[in-house]
Amino acid sequence: MFHLLLLAAVVLGGYVFLTQTLFRRSKCHGNAAVAGKTVIITGGNTGIGKATALHLARKGARVILACRNRTKAETAIADIKQETGSTDLLYMQLDLASLKSVRCFASTFLKTESRLDLLINNAGLVADGRTEDGFGIEFGVNHLGHFLLTYLLLERLKEDGGGRVVTLSSMAYRWGHIDLEALAVNKHLGTGRYSWQFFQAYCNSKLCNMLFTHELAKRLKGSKVTCYSVCLSAPAGVVRTELSRNVSLWQKVFIEPIARLLFLDPEAGAQTTLHCALQEGIEPLSGRYFSCCAAQEVCTWARDDTMARKLWDVSEKLCGLS
Repeated sequence: MFHLLLLAAVVLGGYVFLTQTLFRRSKCHGNAAVAGKTVIITGGNTGIGKATALHLARKGARVILACRNRTKAETAIADIKQETGSTDLLYMQLDLASLKSVRCFASTFLKTESRLDLLINNAGLVADGRTEDGFGIEFGVNHLGHFLLTYLLLERLKEDGGGRVVTLSSMAYRWGHIDLEALAVNKHLGTGRYSWQFFQAYCNSKLCNMLFTHELAKRLKGSKVTCYSVCLSAPAGVVRTELSRNVSLWQKVFIEPIARLLFLDPEAGAQTTLHCALQEGIEPLSGRYFSCCAAQEVCTWARDDTMARKLWDVSEKLCGLS
């Protein structure tokens, strides 16, 4: 009996420790006015994206859900309208696994929308496979599609001043590595049918998000547009979303119970995204990485000026921009 009580105490103590450290929650207190402003959220039909859309719609923003699946997006819009009373929500088709789709989305948006104040690069996945253009699916969706989307919309962001780009990264960037020579030849940063292989590719794509934001901030200097990368699954708040919807059944059987016990729900997980979207006074922190609604120090390879510039140049070439 003593040993059982001791084990229970250890488990309970471990749970309390994790929920107060590794899985600690934070709260966005940013209250910048967004009424009448236009927001694009990629993957805004579920998880953190939907929670972010709901909050911004409640504050009066015009929210555009840029999603691949029309049915899911329209369901999400109906849910948000019912909960917030907002009618200023719109679905626009976007498949980040297709550069043609990204260009079509940007072209349609620029023709039909007069302003853009906030671009939230929220969509992401953990999976194996290739995009329509032959890129590794994680590199193509998590980085390259968002890179092209941001590139095509930058001028519109600059027009009204004060625009922001928020890109969801992850603590997984810490284990990322980018081989630009291999990328140029293979069009991916890792692939394979085993979970550890596509998890490594995911880590690499999240490092791309970090370096993209780092370089984007440099290129935005002199404008009033700022950019931030946000922790999706950081030591200070791991988020339970549909990110792993493409993993195998046995992996879900292992992951789901742990996720439901410890991980943050999407609303809690969206707080740092909302902080970077709404907090006034963080403009001098453009290019930084945020977790738990605060700027964090990052590993040296996530702020490598040379690698960030080279990745930008390679991304331009892969997108046919140079």
